[in-house]
Amino acid sequence: MDGTVRVRFAPSPTGYLHVGGARTALFNWLYARHMGGQFILRIEDTDQLRSTEESTRAILDALTWLGLNWDEGPVFQAQRVDVHRAMVKNLIDAGKAFHCACTQEELEDKRKRALAEGRKPKYDGTCREKQLTKAANTVVRFRCPQVGITIVRDLIKGNITFNNAELDDLVIERADGYPTYNFAVVVDDIEMAITHVIRGDDHVNNTPRQILLYEALGSDPPQFGHVPMILGADKARLSKRHGATSVMAYKEMGFLPEALVNYLVRLGWSHGDQEIFSMDELIRLFSLESVGKSAAIFNPEKLLWLNQHYIQEYPADKLVETMIPFWTARRFDPSDRDYIGHVVENLRTRSKTLVEMTDQSAFYFQDKVGYDPEAAKKFLTTDMKEHLLAVADRLPSCREYSKAGMEVFLRELAEDRGVKLKVIAQPLRVALTGKSISPGVDEVMITLGKDRVIQRIRQAIQFMLSG
Repeated sequence: MDGTVRVRFAPSPTGYLHVGGARTALFNWLYARHMGGQFILRIEDTDQLRSTEESTRAILDALTWLGLNWDEGPVFQAQRVDVHRAMVKNLIDAGKAFHCACTQEELEDKRKRALAEGRKPKYDGTCREKQLTKAANTVVRFRCPQVGITIVRDLIKGNITFNNAELDDLVIERADGYPTYNFAVVVDDIEMAITHVIRGDDHVNNTPRQILLYEALGSDPPQFGHVPMILGADKARLSKRHGATSVMAYKEMGFLPEALVNYLVRLGWSHGDQEIFSMDELIRLFSLESVGKSAAIFNPEKLLWLNQHYIQEYPADKLVETMIPFWTARRFDPSDRDYIGHVVENLRTRSKTLVEMTDQSAFYFQDKVGYDPEAAKKFLTTDMKEHLLAVADRLPSCREYSKAGMEVFLRELAEDRGVKLKVIAQPLRVALTGKSISPGVDEVMITLGKDRVIQRIRQAIQFMLSG
């Protein structure tokens, strides 16, 4: 923990940041913070056809929202192409790489023939010894050792052994002069002095090739840790049909960043039976030794449970600030800070997401309440009119306008009218909220205030009289 640890998160800006990538970023960030090291952000944008500025912005926004600040970067890989090309030339000059003129059609034909003959469909070395020079359609391939073994000493999975004879001469520079992923990532990790590479285990098969490239470039490889995949409940690879989507979509759906971070870290990492962690706890406790070896299962219901927990525990002022964009998007007026503070307190224990809280809060912002047909049919009946009128008539003289005061007020009113409390409370709830289910009617009355309560009661009576 001397600060020498340097990790990187290196997304490709060809789409938004999704759950799997976010977890990879989180594990890298936590490891760097736990070890007192550095977290570097590198944007691997050498795929010029698919990389977009919009995707880059979305990735940066998602990391910022999650609270995963970076110490260096973002470094854009495409701006380092000259460095990659120089390294390619060094390998060619050292006889460790060669130009290849095989066309895609020829390679596909060889692949099919190898499969038909029961052979591994790897590059057959056609151009290995031809000593070709660069031409319009040539690529550059790494001259992979054909004997011996390469051992991946994985910090999570343990040692994994690969026979070099099974590895082919991978392309390291495309015909357009841009490096391939496997080469650019090695060069950049060397240049940035990356000490640990923590990534999904879908990269395991790339690792022996990259280790051989490190060695060819005269560098010691970093330590690798491959995190198991995230699967859906059906054990298939995680996809949108399992409820997974982009990180910023979770924000739009009303999830809090702390809840998503807490959920993601538990997809593959554990500390005893503890489920809920503060960020400080995660930094203190996180280790690669506690990352599991088996795939994690994505459970949307658990994410909702965590989100509800964080909504209930969020500091009041912070939750109000977080809610304002949701209300503004619905054209609700959140300008009265005292009022919306009460709205949040009424609803925070009843909401699993901020979108759900927004939906439930609609009646607080309406000048005229819309009544649920079933609730109105059951409770806004003419025989309830006198009870509601009694509330409206007595309320102005109520001196203790508090939750406790409203409980006493309604109980005494029910006793005076010779009915059970619920006979008055349920019609009053529908009159104030338009629904038969809401926060406690006393809470609603306090938040709305006397004037709004009386106004809504009179609107409800007009509704009753109109039939």
